Parts: sequence; C-alpha cells; structure tokens
Amino acid sequence: MAKERHEFQAETKQLLDLMIHSIYTNREIFLRELISNASDAIDKLHYESLTNRDLLEGNDSFSIHLAVDGNKLTIADNGIGMDKQDIVNDLGTIARSGTKAFLERLREAKENGSDLSDKELIGQFGVGFYSAFMVADSVTVETRKAGTSQGFVWESTGDGAYTLDEADVAAHGTTITLTLKPEFAGSGEENFADSDRLSALVKKYSDYIRYPITMNVIVEEPVKDKDGKVVEGAEPIKKDELKTLNSMQPLWTRNKSDITTDEYKDFFRHQFYEWEDPLEIFHTKAEGTVEYTALLFIPGSAPYNLYYTDFEPGVQLYSRHVFIMDKCKDLLPDYLRFVKGLVDSPDLSLNISREILQQSRNVKLIGKNLEKNILKTLARKLEKNREEYEKFWNEYGKSLKIGIYSSMMSGENNVDKLKDLVLFYSSKEGKLVSLKEYRERMKDGQEKIYYATGKDKETIDAMPQTELLRDRDLEVLYLLDPVDEFAVEAIREYDGKTFHSVSRGDLDLEDEAFKEEKKKNEDIAKTNEGLLKAVKEALGTKVTDVRLSNRLKSGAVCLVADAAGPSLAMEQAFAGADNPFMKARRILEINPHHDLFGRLQKIYAADAASDKLKEYSGLLYDQALLLEGILPDDPVAFANKVARMMAKE
Repeated sequence: MAKERHEFQAETKQLLDLMIHSIYTNREIFLRELISNASDAIDKLHYESLTNRDLLEGNDSFSIHLAVDGNKLTIADNGIGMDKQDIVNDLGTIARSGTKAFLERLREAKENGSDLSDKELIGQFGVGFYSAFMVADSVTVETRKAGTSQGFVWESTGDGAYTLDEADVAAHGTTITLTLKPEFAGSGEENFADSDRLSALVKKYSDYIRYPITMNVIVEEPVKDKDGKVVEGAEPIKKDELKTLNSMQPLWTRNKSDITTDEYKDFFRHQFYEWEDPLEIFHTKAEGTVEYTALLFIPGSAPYNLYYTDFEPGVQLYSRHVFIMDKCKDLLPDYLRFVKGLVDSPDLSLNISREILQQSRNVKLIGKNLEKNILKTLARKLEKNREEYEKFWNEYGKSLKIGIYSSMMSGENNVDKLKDLVLFYSSKEGKLVSLKEYRERMKDGQEKIYYATGKDKETIDAMPQTELLRDRDLEVLYLLDPVDEFAVEAIREYDGKTFHSVSRGDLDLEDEAFKEEKKKNEDIAKTNEGLLKAVKEALGTKVTDVRLSNRLKSGAVCLVADAAGPSLAMEQAFAGADNPFMKARRILEINPHHDLFGRLQKIYAADAASDKLKEYSGLLYDQALLLEGILPDDPVAFANKVARMMAKE
C-alpha cells in the first residue's frame, strides 16, 4: 500500500497541544507511560499464547529494550504488536475519546469562573502513548502483530496528523523511536538521551514491571595482568554490556511466608529513606470486589513536622507494579497520616487524577479496608503487647486524638473506631491507662469519669481541685496535651459514663458526705450573699460568677469554667492558635472553711465598699490565675499588692 496520511479532527489537535503543554510539570513521566504500554502488550501476548503457542514464533523470552543513539531514544518490546486496524484504534484513541465534549466542558468551566485548571481536567483522560510528544519533535512506531506477516510504520510530529505505511518488520512487537527535542537531548536533569538518567527513571517508575527492561551500557573494567592483578595506571577497558535495569519482582508480590523481617526492614529503609526500623508492618492482599496488595509501615519515630502544614502525608500508588503516584493522601484518613507504604492495584488507572481519587469507589473501598486492618492490628497490640503499643502511643497518640476531635467537624464517626485505642495517664496507676481499664476500676455508684488538665503530672497533683478526689480515692485521668480535652469532649461518654472535668461546672460527687457538705456550703452562701456579690462587682467582667466552693479542701481559692462553654485549658489552646475570641466563662470559687474567707467576712462587715475588699478580691483572682498556670493581667500590679501587704505585716 502507498503511504497514507491521516488528519486528526481539529478538536483533537487542540487537545494534543493542551496535553503536551499542561498535563505534567515533570516531563519524565513519558518513559513510564511507554514502558507501561510495552508491558501491557507483552501481557496480551502472554495471555493469547496460552491457547495459541504459535503466536510466540518460537520466542517465549519477553523483554522491553531501551536504546539511545544521539538524540534518538527507542523503546522496543516483543509483545502482541499491532496490525493496521489496531494502529488506527490504539494510536488514534485520542481522536475517539470524547475530545469535542471534553473541550466544551473545559470552555464551560472557564466561562463559569470554575477554578478547575486545564491540568486538573486533562488528568481525567488517559494520555498513554501521546505523552511522548512532551519530549519529542517526532515519533516513529514500527510494529507487527503476532500471528501476521505484514508490518507497519506509523509517524507523526504531533501536529494533528500522522502517516501510515507498510514495512518489513522482522519480529512481532512494537518499536517506538523518539526524536528528542533539543532541550531533552542535551545536558542537565531533563537529558533523556543519557543512559544513567534513563536507568534512574526506570528504577523510580518501573522497577517492578514483571518483564526485564534492558539497555546496553558502557562499563569500564580495569586492566589485569596474567596473575589477575590490576595494572596500575593502565587505561580501563570499555565494554558494551546488556544490563537489566529493573528488579522485576516487587517485594510485596511475594508470599509473606517467604519474606524475612530483615527484608521488610531493608525495603522500608530503602524505599522510604528511613534510618530506623518500623514499629509495625502491614502486608495484606485482597481479592474480590477490588483487588490490591498493600505493604504499609508505621515508622519508628514520628517526623518532627508531622503536625505542621508542610508535612505531606500519603502512600505510594502502583498499578500492576507501575508507579503512578508518590503521595496519595486520599487513601487513608488524616489521623493515619503517619503511615508510610504503598498500594498496588490492577483496578487503578495509570493516569488517575486527584479528582478521580476522591470519587473512585475502588479507592474508597481499599482505604476503608486498610483503615480497618490498621486499627484491628493496633487494638491487638494494645491487648497483647502493651509495651510496644505504648511506644507507638508516645509517638503517634496525638494523631488518633486529633482524629477523634476532628470528627466533630467533619461529620465522620471516628469516636467509635478510636476510643478504645486512647491512653491517658492515671492518678491511681501512675502510668498510661485505657478508658476500658478506668471503667473497669470505677467505684460502685460512681457515675462520672473524672479528668484534670495541666502541663504535667506534677502540676495536676498540686491543683487544689484534685485534692478532694484524691481523699476519696477516686481515679483522675491526667490530660497533658492541649488536644486531650477536645478529644474527651468529642467522646462525650464511655460505656454509659460521662466525662467530668475537675475544673468545670459543679463537682457533684455521688457520696452522702459530699452532698451533706454541699448543703452546709449553700447555707453559708445564703448568709454571705452580699459579700460574694461585692467580690463579683469588684472583679467586673473578669468573671461571670463568684461562689463558695464544694471542691476545695485546703486551698483558699480556685478558678473554674462554666460547664456550658470551653474550659480554661481550651481557652489557652485557642489563644495559642491565634483565636483569642474563644473565652471560657470564668467562675471564682472561694473555700468557705479557709482563714482567708474569714478575713474577707471581717473586711466586708467593716466596710462593704472599701478599697481593701476590692484589693483582696483582685489578689484572690490573680492567685487563682497563677494556680491555673495563667499570668495575671498585670503581673507588676500583682507583685506590688503582695509587697504592700507583706510590708504591713
């Protein structure tokens, strides 16, 4: 047949131009696409040959070969190959893949002011073979389909047209030759005519292709004498050697029983640039609705920036052992952001975009299965290997607590998934305990799980609010991280028992002695109503109420928050996050059995409107602030007041 020239549709030319200039910022991806196509072609021949061995033409050794000659790069395979109709269908796919509708959608998006970029939209269309034009001025394809005798040559410069001619092609398969653009055949990182660069790209993107990817490389061997010793100063001998660039069998495709722990650890360190052994390894394979293999790790130590915006979570994605994405953050929930690893699934497209990831049923199903598997493993570790679990908790517990808290805003129900994995320090145990362990030790008739917030255990032990609970041998959970109280607020209750802060609302202990003491304090408050009102007026808007305390034993004063709003600890956390508007409703509590209260009564009785009462009120408030670890509004004025009082003594 005479050489034929085929014109693409006008819309196809527009789309090709758009793809070449917009789809990838790293043009190196073209090699991955072409090698992946070659692997698919070999897969097809391998499958067809199971029922027709003649298709192999006596050669059942499959491979993909790369070659460089000046500015020409060749990718050849001995796969199924193409006949004329295949060429029109496969290499003309771009003309048949909804091009016109796609361009109309793109125009509509721009006219409507959509923030979808060309790159984001084009990501939903497979580019495959045509990615070659990102780096090539022209592309030539020589091919012959297995089982046929006629070969063909396809050529195009990516300008919207191609030529097709018959040719003598010795063996079945496809050879693609790229005439590289000058900027991609010179020097630098984007020199795709450099064998070392090509080797690195194969290792990066196609290391686990199941067929050998070969290339002839120049190697140097030292000159040796007849005794086998290296001759010093002699010019090395240069040899052309056929080298296999890929390892072919991914670790994760092997049977778990055949993989040693050291092999897992070595792979983890090499693949993810880690220096420490992982805390946990998850190697799972699933078949059925969706097929995938996952190899995940929990690193030995949390990265320093795990909770900062510059940290990039996500696992690597592969499709049939071909690398397609480095940081897929849509697979696992954010509270598992510390997990590293990879997922390999034949059900994922090589050109999957962020938008498709978010909508993909397969991705969501894989993600849910992996999440469930990770949580089940952690629960088992908590039960069977407490020391190892606590090591994990000390590194990553904050992530799980953030996951509980964030579910309040995201609408996801992470509470039920995570509440049994949470640990807090205990006043009774002096170590980390689970909510289940606390619940099992609760006293008969105890209806609340008590907790206290502070920067460390020593600070909480010194809090006057915890003294009464200690005297009654009631266990208190120590919340030492700013996120802890937010997590507890999200959990709300555990096994029918609600959480109760020692520094919020009324303490409301269940025993009769407490109720009797509370009744006495209420009677004292009635007879001192004027005094409490005067103290509140002296403090103004600093507090919402001043009342006698049912929780203080030896302490003179404390500051608590209204149960309906944020706690003082929450207020400080919000302030640290540049949100000063989330304020606790502060309540000043005074111990009616402390000598200081008797002093206040005498001052009030002598002169209810005296400056001395106002000064004492301010000192009490500042003292309560200090007990909470909060600086007084005016530290200098506070120091001066204390100095004046000491001088009077």
